[in-house]
Amino acid sequence: MSEPNPMPPPVVEAVDVEKTFAAGTKKAYTALKGLNFRIEDLPGQGEFISIVGPSGCGKSTILNLIQGFPDVHPPTRGEMRVRGEEVTGPGRDRGMIFQRYSSFPHRTVLRNVTFGLELHREEHGLSREQMDRLAREWIAKVGLGGHEGKYPHQLSGGQQQRVAIARTLVLKPRIILMDEPFSALDEPTRYEMQKLITHLWHEVEATVFLVTHSLGEAVFLGDRVWIITNAPGRIGQEFSDVLPPTRDADPLLVQESQDFKDAVGEVAHAFFEIQAGRV
Repeated sequence: MSEPNPMPPPVVEAVDVEKTFAAGTKKAYTALKGLNFRIEDLPGQGEFISIVGPSGCGKSTILNLIQGFPDVHPPTRGEMRVRGEEVTGPGRDRGMIFQRYSSFPHRTVLRNVTFGLELHREEHGLSREQMDRLAREWIAKVGLGGHEGKYPHQLSGGQQQRVAIARTLVLKPRIILMDEPFSALDEPTRYEMQKLITHLWHEVEATVFLVTHSLGEAVFLGDRVWIITNAPGRIGQEFSDVLPPTRDADPLLVQESQDFKDAVGEVAHAFFEIQAGRV
């Protein structure tokens, strides 16, 4: 009788993670403490985790530890693991989309999107023609076809964020980290971007972590919503079952429904309880 296939390691796992900045000095500040979670590898799909919490609770620090940025990595205690391996630094399997538009001002839209492909050219084994073709496909997918020759200063804020999304997703990362990517956008553009990111996320089947200050956005996009406690941050409460199904749905229609409003109300109540220190 054959042995059952072993379960793959979690996509991302935090094991009793603590992060103290300026440790051992008078300016020591503990951003995270006792952070534990497991994100399993779901076959054929990725999971979307929305992260909300009071200002300064360590939300962005969680993303930075997953990415392995040297100004935050490593944890003071505990381990952050990706697919069973301890994070030792940034990796191509993890893509980051920031709040500030992060395009290279001296490169066109096309060259911004090919940047990562160029950086990992030997690994991909792609010719310039192949890189350009792949980049043009993703530029079209984010709705910027015809803008390939423009520079970032010639684009609106929403268009610049589309460039950042295309530059990240062209590499097909297995983990996407988003730090308030839509907070600077007006409401209609924000709805467009929410719809776009859910569509593209399904295509790349990645695990996504989103930090946001918008509870509505967290509920609409998330398969799970984590509420982080006041610093030192940890997961104070997780929501999943109460979240309405939103995959492939129109954000404006969903966010007008009573089920959605009820879910936001429940998350909001827990958020304020945690912020007040009652949880």
